[in-house]
Amino acid sequence: MNLYYFHDPMCSWCWAFRPIWQEVVTRLPDNVVVKRILGGLAPDTDQPMPTEMQAKLKGIWQKIQQPVPGTAFNFDFWTTCIPRRSTYAACRAVIAAREQDSVKEEAMILAIQQAYYLHAKNPADMSTLFALASDIGLDRERFEANMTSAVVNQALMRDIEFTQTLNVKGFPTLLLENQGIVTAIDYDYTSANNALRQIEHLSQ
Repeated sequence: MNLYYFHDPMCSWCWAFRPIWQEVVTRLPDNVVVKRILGGLAPDTDQPMPTEMQAKLKGIWQKIQQPVPGTAFNFDFWTTCIPRRSTYAACRAVIAAREQDSVKEEAMILAIQQAYYLHAKNPADMSTLFALASDIGLDRERFEANMTSAVVNQALMRDIEFTQTLNVKGFPTLLLENQGIVTAIDYDYTSANNALRQIEHLSQ
């Protein structure tokens, strides 16, 4: 039985959901396997983010802090970095980390989120991602090579295609697959209990 977690490491709602998601993972029934799927919010671009989009995203950060007040954001990002609407590189970084060491997948996701939301660093920049790879103990030279490899890019494209096939429209999304039947799992940002009740019921 598979629990699919559709996400993007630069998705602000995924950052807000992180504490609850971690609790869900630790409390799952033994017969449920977690599979993280990178949805890819925004394709590669070298163009600076338009001011209108910057204002929209800043507004989302502020909006998140109302229902999920414990979510921290460093708004210095918008003045110290040159924002780009581009998340594919960060997604590839997660895959490249996993390719090198499977236990580093979650470490890279967290490193990207903390760099972006707490330390006002831009995960759309390769230099940021290379530094994070070193920080979490990856072989930086191998990581840099994987980041531009066809294998890693194809893995991301497969994730994005799978996301589209299941008609996932936003992140995070939780879907439970049991014997070919896929069911959406409702969740909230303040408690893991609702999602876990549904998963436990469906996994019996």
